[in-house]
Parts: sequence; structure tokens; C-alpha cells
Amino acid sequence: MSNFIKTLFGDYIENLYNESCNDIKCIFENLNQVKLQNEYKVLKAFKDNKISDSHFKTTTGYAYTDLGRDGIENLYKDIFGTQSALVRLQFVNGTHAIGCALLGNLSKGDILFSITGQPYDTIKNIIGLNNVNEQKGSLKDLGVSYLECNLKDDGNFDIENIIEILNKNRNIKIIYIQRSRGYSLRKSLLPNDIKDIVKIIKSVDKNLCVFVDNCYGEFTDIIEPTNIGVDLMAGSLIKNIGGGLTPTGGYIVGNTDLIKNAAYRLTVPGIGGECGASLTDLRQVFQGLFIAPHIVVEAMKTAIFTARIFEKLGYDVYPKYDVKRGDIIQAIKLNTSDELINFCKEIQKNSPVDSFLECEPWDMPGYNDQVIMAAGTFISGSSIELSCDAPIREPYVAYLQGSLTFEHGQLAILNSIKKLTQK
Repeated sequence: MSNFIKTLFGDYIENLYNESCNDIKCIFENLNQVKLQNEYKVLKAFKDNKISDSHFKTTTGYAYTDLGRDGIENLYKDIFGTQSALVRLQFVNGTHAIGCALLGNLSKGDILFSITGQPYDTIKNIIGLNNVNEQKGSLKDLGVSYLECNLKDDGNFDIENIIEILNKNRNIKIIYIQRSRGYSLRKSLLPNDIKDIVKIIKSVDKNLCVFVDNCYGEFTDIIEPTNIGVDLMAGSLIKNIGGGLTPTGGYIVGNTDLIKNAAYRLTVPGIGGECGASLTDLRQVFQGLFIAPHIVVEAMKTAIFTARIFEKLGYDVYPKYDVKRGDIIQAIKLNTSDELINFCKEIQKNSPVDSFLECEPWDMPGYNDQVIMAAGTFISGSSIELSCDAPIREPYVAYLQGSLTFEHGQLAILNSIKKLTQK
């Protein structure tokens, strides 16, 4: 392998590669155990639910009876250890699923309380934190108030402040936790981090609903937030849980009453989750879920490799290569906007799809700054496939995620480093 790397990239990068691979070897052994335990959990759910070829068939019309739809929701319910699940291709993305979960369970006079600071850019529109002209139908427009408490400088929950706000505001109904870093440099949250804060929240008021945005977090650990007290959780099917095969959609898992309310937002009250035809072959949805534990670890290996080799080049990376991770995202702080843009362009050039295209910053809907997105993916916008995006603002941070294979991740990163070091 070393000779192959040397031939492609030269002596300098070969040395970086060999040193980095040696440093991360033990971490990879631990990740393989995470993968094995998660695959056991997924396999058991498939066996317990007697999944068969008949679950893969399409349905049309009202689809009051949809064996595949019911089958995939039963799998999610069992894998996440919840009472119910709503898993639909009709969700256009993870933001849509999160929006249905919140809008379905909050009403006028209620308060949404984020304990991880301001959420990801697209979620601000759901809450109503952006331009007034874009707030029609938002929580704010519907009379729901919003409070937030930032994480402490070390990335941990500000417990004292959280308790104080909970005691002063008895109309708080949902506690919002964003597991992933989003476009920030704070640490991603581990299930055990969430477990501790859930205990504290429930000790103040056991009826409070704890919601987790689980995007980028699925299968990065052997437990999920819903295994340790979280009431409601949502995510995207074109991120971790879809395994790179699921073509679109999102999921919500949690307590039955909360899921019913979310389903009324996806469709309408009175119908909820009882309708919704599977207009496409569900085989990809089932198969994507089955291979997801393996694919997630491939993405995590790519992130760890990237962190180590960029550290060796003198760049700041978040998290460091040897820090336990709660998501698949690797942040790399670059020196200038040009360096940031060029790095993203190199990821695009080393993609299996649309490698011949040049990605450019643009005014992406739902974001306050121009965003550049490198995503030469088989599923449009899939971030379990190798992709990279960044808002064009200081500090100039690229957010890398995904990779269906660690081998592809290595090649793309090494080619990007070759370009950076040449400049």
C-alpha cells in the first residue's frame, strides 16, 4: 500500500499517510466493535419482525394497508427502543421531520427551550428566529415562545442555568437538544452526555418532553439517546441511518402520543400516519438500514483519518483524532476563504459523481450566509456519502462528513492535501 501511495502522491504525503494510519490503528479496532454490536441490534430487529420480500413491494392510493411501511416503522421502533416510529419517504429531509415533531407537539403559549444554544441554520426558520417575512407558519407565528441556554465553553451543558430557567418558566414543554455540532466548533454530544442531562431535567419536571435532533449521530455509539430517557427524536434517511441507499425521507421515533401528533403535521388531523403510499420499491430503505452500521463506521474512519493527517499539517481540527465522537462530522479550520473554497472543490473533483463540475458558493435556501457544498453523490444531497460544506464566513471551517468506503475517503483527502501543499 505504501508504494502505491508514494507513486500517486510522492514521499512527503506517503510519510504523512503512514504516520497517520499508525496513530489511528487502535481507534479503528474499537470502532469495529461498535459496528458489530449495532449490526447485531439491526439483524435482530429484522429477524424479530420477519422481514420478507413481500415488504419491499410498492403501494398506491390511500395505502391503508402497506406492509412495507409498517415493517420499516416496526424496525425503527425496535432498533431505537421506542413505543412508536414514523418513517416516511414523504419527509423531504431531516429538517422536515424535525419540524413535524416540534410543530405537532407545541401549541400557543408553550415554550421551546434549546439547551444547546441556537440550533442549525434551517431549524431557525421553524422556530421563527430569522427574517420576519419568512416566519409565516413558524412556531413563533403560532404563538410558541423560545428560550435557549448556550453550552459552556468546554462544550458541556450549563446545568445550573438550565435548572434556573426551567424553574422560572413553567410553560416550557419541549427541551431541544441538537446532538451534532452543526456549523459550529463545539463538540458533538455522546449518548451518555444526554443521559445525564435527561435525569436532571426529569427531576425538575417528569412531564417535560426531551427532544433530540439525531442527525449525523445514528450508530456512532452502541446506544441511542432514546435508550436513555429521550422522549422524541428525529433524523434524515439520507444521512447515517439510510446507509447510502435510501433515496429520500426522514424518521421520528418516540412515545406513541408524541408520534401521533407529529403524524398529524405530516398529513392532517384524523389521518396522521394511517395513509401514505410507498410509491417506490422499499428494498433500498430496508437494505440501507441493514448496512448502515457498517457505512457509519466507514464514515467515522474517514473523519478520524482526516483529523489526524490535517493535525500533522498544522491545521486546527474539531474534534481531535483521538476524541470519542458523537457524530460523523469532521471540522477543519482553514486559513482563508480561498483555501476553504479550494478544499471543497477538491472533494468534489474526487467524487464518483459529477467530478467534472466546479462547486461554487451560493445563496442556499434556509441559510444566512453563502454556502459551498461539495457533494458528488449517488443520492442528491446525501451526507453519509463523502461530502463537504461550509458557510463562507470566519472562521473558515470546512465540515466534512460521510464516505461509503474508507478507501474513497482516503483517496479524496490525500488528493486534497496534495493540492493544498502544492499551493
